[in-house]
Amino acid sequence: MLKTLRDAFRVKDIRRKILYTFMMLVVVRLGSQLPVPGVNRDYFSNWFASQQGNGAFNFFSAFTGGSFEKMTIFALNITPYITSSIIMELLSIAIPALEEMHRDGDDGRKKIRTITRYLTVGLAVFESLAMAIGFGRSGLIENMNFLSVLTVVVALTAGSAFLMWVGEQITEKGVGNGISIVLVINIVSRVPQDMATLFGQFVSGKTIAKGGLNAIIILAIILVTIILVIFINDAQRRIPVQYAKKMQGRRLVGGQSSSIPLKVNTAGVIPVIFASSLMSIPQMIASFAGKTPSGVAGTIFGMLNQNNWFSPANPIYSVGLVLYLVLIIFFAYFYTSITFNPIEVADNLKKQGGFVPGIRPGKPTTEYLNSVLNYIIFIGAIALSIVVLVPIVFNGLFNASVSFGGTSIIIIVSVILETIKQIESQMQVRNYKGFLNA
Repeated sequence: MLKTLRDAFRVKDIRRKILYTFMMLVVVRLGSQLPVPGVNRDYFSNWFASQQGNGAFNFFSAFTGGSFEKMTIFALNITPYITSSIIMELLSIAIPALEEMHRDGDDGRKKIRTITRYLTVGLAVFESLAMAIGFGRSGLIENMNFLSVLTVVVALTAGSAFLMWVGEQITEKGVGNGISIVLVINIVSRVPQDMATLFGQFVSGKTIAKGGLNAIIILAIILVTIILVIFINDAQRRIPVQYAKKMQGRRLVGGQSSSIPLKVNTAGVIPVIFASSLMSIPQMIASFAGKTPSGVAGTIFGMLNQNNWFSPANPIYSVGLVLYLVLIIFFAYFYTSITFNPIEVADNLKKQGGFVPGIRPGKPTTEYLNSVLNYIIFIGAIALSIVVLVPIVFNGLFNASVSFGGTSIIIIVSVILETIKQIESQMQVRNYKGFLNA
């Protein structure tokens, strides 16, 4: 990785893209320190501290890089965009017009991105208005009136829209997926504080032997999780493809062998983000509304809280884990079905004179690809679930309340690996162009 970055900095165009990305991330972190005008930040910080047992807010805090609890202009961050993306992906099943856009290539995807932008702004307005009214009456807004509420709504909505724009600019002029990179820098900014929390809870004040053992266990869990994520991201199933020989003019061409690489983790980190977001939304709505569910509703909300899973005091809450795993598996299949079309791949192979050895072209190839894809998606989803569960088990058994966990580690490692691969691909393209122009 270091060699790739060193080589990239020697190339002017790529160096400019990396520096552009870095400067945009500096802007993101500076904006995360600017308070929303007219709000009582102490009130919100105290309220947030009272919600530390709520896994939804730990998850939200990690995604916003601490901006939420500090009530800065980036308090909503890119969470409205993530929610909008989830809604658009789900609606693509129910609405034929959206499904058709997905199949229309770049033009269709541009239309979907435009709709997603508008939906993001709408959700940001709704969320900021709910926060301003709900918390404003309790002391968040120092002088509660129409103008002060409007100021809060405009500031939070503008902050979320600006971050969405920053992500798109990084994608266009920088390196990697801009939205993912913005998300990663937010999560990374919380890691030092979380590591300090773990140190204070499990190492500081303990005997040298016990503190050292706890530190080794924590580091081992993090290291194993990172290694598993790297393994899952790189693992793939290669399907061999043979191209038939054919005459072109007076020449006999074809006969080459190739392969179709199918990643085991075909959907990347999307299933984990979508599942975690859906599990967190009901808890956050209840907290914003000032409601504390009791009875059956309280038990259900307890099941949605990741901090309660594997808790010896509340074993019934671990039932929520089953729902979480089902959501991860569902979104793994769902997202892959959108991004990879076996029918299209089989048709392209047939047109190019290619075939999978032992499988007839056309429908049999489609069925074969579907069977292989279903198998590796399930393996990838289970592996992804295991990676996510390792830190959750640790948090539940030892009551370690930190904002980052398996989800955060998966996002960080996956985005870093993907960004490095994009830098390498850009360097290869430049080398090819330089060779052809020589």
